[in-house]
Amino acid sequence: MRVIAKRTLKDYWTKHANCRKELEEWYGVAIKAEWASPKDVKQTYPKASIVSNNRVVFNIVGGNFRLVVKIAYRGKICFVRFIGTHKEYDTIDVATI
Repeated sequence: MRVIAKRTLKDYWTKHANCRKELEEWYGVAIKAEWASPKDVKQTYPKASIVSNNRVVFNIVGGNFRLVVKIAYRGKICFVRFIGTHKEYDTIDVATI
């Protein structure tokens, strides 16, 4: 998969060092993945939440942080839509972000 934008992840983990390792690991897995459907994502990340509008929510650092991506399965692209704390996540509309 192509991940847009790694810069967003790097900026976040620079400010929040406690999630750096897991975000780097997620990025490493994502760029090697060939997810063609939500089922493929769930095979890689069983605890990921599949939501509407091709959004997927990943728990980072035991659920202390949330990563929301929009996946264009046919184009093999993951768009980083949100990264934040669980509290910040509770304030967004995952389907439209």
